[in-house]
Amino acid sequence: MEQVDLWQLERACWEEGYQAVCGCDEAGAGPLAGALYAAAVLLPREAHLSGLNDSKKLTPKKRELLYDQIRDQAVAWAVTRVEPEEIDATDILSARMKAMQQAIDALSPAPDLALVDGNRDHGRAAAITSPHRTVVKGDSLSVSIAAASILAKVSRDRYMEEMAQMYPQYEFERHKGYPTRRHYELLRQYGPCPIHRRSFLSKL
Repeated sequence: MEQVDLWQLERACWEEGYQAVCGCDEAGAGPLAGALYAAAVLLPREAHLSGLNDSKKLTPKKRELLYDQIRDQAVAWAVTRVEPEEIDATDILSARMKAMQQAIDALSPAPDLALVDGNRDHGRAAAITSPHRTVVKGDSLSVSIAAASILAKVSRDRYMEEMAQMYPQYEFERHKGYPTRRHYELLRQYGPCPIHRRSFLSKL
């Protein structure tokens, strides 16, 4: 299988005249519990990050290694989150947009273009307002989005492991809040805890 050149999108943007191109992605849109995380990463041109790929295709150990490498090598990086209460008060798409825009805003130096994973750039209550382009399957096509996906995923997984210590009966360390059969069993047994997204619990 041919290896995708993950720098291709960034190079095309540089050729158009953009100087600082960041990638942005989120983690945790689907879970029944916990905050949604987003990250934005501005990498130095042609930085070498061995084995970088969409975070979902990497082992937890590889993600942890790349998490440190990305933070060490990045020109700028930021991780943000939106709490479950706000997800319930608005909607998950708006929460995704808000978290990603906040991550972009937190970068210094500021990027002049953001590559955003997915095909959406606004929800009912929030939107990506920075100059940007959406990239479907961006975490498999853009080195910057792939880097952002790893920072967001590792940050959220660590947070859910902390939540597992606070609420051990839900076994968050195993499923990270996602809607697995076991998670539903535990929800039916114990009911929701403070970090469950009430708007996601219609199946109970």
